[in-house]
Amino acid sequence: MTIKVGLIGAGVMGGDHARILSTSVGGAELVAVSDADRARAEAVAAAYGGGVVADAEAVIGNDAVDAVIVASPDPTHKPLVLACLAAGKPALCEKPLGLTTDECLEIIAAETALGKRLVQVGFMRRFDPGYVAMKTTLDSGDLGQALMLHCVHRNETAASYTTSENMIANTAVHEMDIARWLLGTDVARVTVVTPRPTRLAKMQDPQILLFHMADGVVVTVEVFVNCQYGYDVRGELVCEKGTATLTPPHDITLRQARHDGFGHPADWRPRFAEAYRVELQAWIDAAAGGPPAGASAWDGYAATAVAEAGLAALKSGTPAEVTMPARPGLYD
Repeated sequence: MTIKVGLIGAGVMGGDHARILSTSVGGAELVAVSDADRARAEAVAAAYGGGVVADAEAVIGNDAVDAVIVASPDPTHKPLVLACLAAGKPALCEKPLGLTTDECLEIIAAETALGKRLVQVGFMRRFDPGYVAMKTTLDSGDLGQALMLHCVHRNETAASYTTSENMIANTAVHEMDIARWLLGTDVARVTVVTPRPTRLAKMQDPQILLFHMADGVVVTVEVFVNCQYGYDVRGELVCEKGTATLTPPHDITLRQARHDGFGHPADWRPRFAEAYRVELQAWIDAAAGGPPAGASAWDGYAATAVAEAGLAALKSGTPAEVTMPARPGLYD
């Protein structure tokens, strides 16, 4: 069975999804591409297949499209995912699922009404071999209970539009999701610590976030988006009887981005190339009738809820509680 895919958004992530889908994923075919910049859509379609479609709604409504990748600008995610649900089509939505928890809850309500999961949120780290190995080690019980998780998330330089708030809502959100997935519990409280800022950026950079998990585990997250030397993600899980360290893939290709002398790529795509491939394959397999995979709409909501608490903590300088309603049965 071949799943015919429509792509909305042909920018950095959309273009990369198109490349991976056409070269490294089985059972899928790119048949439609849409982007506000038609020339960009045409370039992606010419390289990886599919016809250029005038607008996003036409992609979703196209009878030839079985499933949709939403990689368009953040404010468009909610309406486009709702349109996919209304059409009964599986959607892989890049983070965030919605700009606010209220937007996410609208999506959850629509999906719950359908009675089946059709939404997967693009938190690709759940498919990264290093994080999977870390979770397998924890779940085995060999190291005892988790006590602390230390995370580092560094970017070479931030985009010109990046703000102190973006660092929480658009960068640290990956750690918000991976902490919940890895530890199997929710974030209960967020604290933001602001060290001396770098002189090379006009924002509060770096930041340290503390996630107080519901079961007592504490997660530290260093976010530094102007570190200058490259893209660098690290992690260490501290347990009762030992530690597990995040190991990056040994075969990271650096052909897509400049890197420093120590092998740190300039952006995240080479580091998580395998994670993106496995994520897309899992989504295609689910669309073909397999079990739901990856982060659900509920997980997308939870990440946004933690981000909102983080923004409140940054603004107030005091810890902020994360409040969430009961999880619908669809997501058990």
